[in-house]
Amino acid sequence: MTERDPAADESVDGGAGSAEGVGGEAVDGGGGGGETVDGVLAALADPTRRRLLDQLAARGEATATKLADQLPVSRQAVVKHLAVLDAAGLVSGSRVGREMRYAVRPAALDVTARWMAALAADWDRRLADIKRIAEAAERDARQGRRNEAR
Repeated sequence: MTERDPAADESVDGGAGSAEGVGGEAVDGGGGGGETVDGVLAALADPTRRRLLDQLAARGEATATKLADQLPVSRQAVVKHLAVLDAAGLVSGSRVGREMRYAVRPAALDVTARWMAALAADWDRRLADIKRIAEAAERDARQGRRNEAR
């Protein structure tokens, strides 16, 4: 499936290009997957696509018709959403007879989860540094007040 949603072409922050890490470096998810992360985040920005992914994860595989039965959108809209998910590497479609069956492909989610974990770890480190500096400043201020009281 090659049809894309225009929203999937924009990065999450509204600008062009790949997502950036905290230090401004391009996100690569640890394995050169910067474009993968951008595509996954853009695809998952839509609540209908998240519901489709949830349904596929619960069912294992399903046709667009079966998925549309559970959503307040047409089968054609489901097919378009599945195309965006497919382009992001989140689902794949395979023909079984006359049916096209879709299933979740976890690799792109794994890359995105690793990127998010690295980002969270970086923020945890930065917040720990801020805490350490604030506590040291508080100790120094307290020590200064004690020295003035003498």
